Amino acid sequence: MKMVRLAAVILTYNEAHHIEACIASLQGCADVVVVWDSGSTDGTPARAQAAGALVVQRPFDNYAAQRQAALDAINAEWIFFVDADERVTPMLAAEIAQVLEESERSSQAPVGYWVPRRNLIVGHEMRGGGFYPDHQLRLLRRGTAHYVPDRHVHEIVELSGREAYLRHPLIHFNYFSWEQFHRKQRFYAAYEARILGMRGIRPRPHNFILQPLREFWRRFVTLSGWRDGWQGVRIAFWLAWYYGLMPYVILLRLRPEQTGYTTAGRMK
Repeated sequence: MKMVRLAAVILTYNEAHHIEACIASLQGCADVVVVWDSGSTDGTPARAQAAGALVVQRPFDNYAAQRQAALDAINAEWIFFVDADERVTPMLAAEIAQVLEESERSSQAPVGYWVPRRNLIVGHEMRGGGFYPDHQLRLLRRGTAHYVPDRHVHEIVELSGREAYLRHPLIHFNYFSWEQFHRKQRFYAAYEARILGMRGIRPRPHNFILQPLREFWRRFVTLSGWRDGWQGVRIAFWLAWYYGLMPYVILLRLRPEQTGYTTAGRMK
């Protein structure tokens, strides 16, 4: 692939129900759309190619490694990471074009941009609880960004340069159903338990009471989850359950040899 200014990269695994709409939203934003697939079996690669994207197959090890591999391989000045369940609005596309033009005129321009997200959970657009503005570091100048290798989920990017924030958000169709929500939170709870185990942390009696209360308070009060009414209460409760309580319950059951994180699994 010849050198382009901006490549949009979509990491996929069985995203046939999302991929075409995601690619369509990137038309007019990126010079090329690359679907970085990890062995989909539902027709995602074929749909992506039919929609005009390039498809690269790479076996999955973890999310940080997948993103870093794309950064290393794609011949573009800038990389814009978009998830398959996200959509780029025309306003965001125009803002990206503007900041890239400005970067060409200044050697002191930012090399990474945080993008806000509007999160929809089971049909409700969240206004609080940490779900808005929910900034994600996604627009990266290639060669100045590096993913922390031992952060396999909820990846962390290190930049060798300035960062800035975009104003216009991605639209994130976060969860279509509560079954999907619970499945994903169970995955995250197990991951967090292994992280705690690798740090040598063992659960104490007060963890089973104080941690869920703190997480509920953080989501519902500190992060204004009350703005979402009953949905805010529900989300705060379940995140207190999965982030505040369940990691310690799982950690209590783990044997020492089980605290090493395995990269074999991925969450959809």
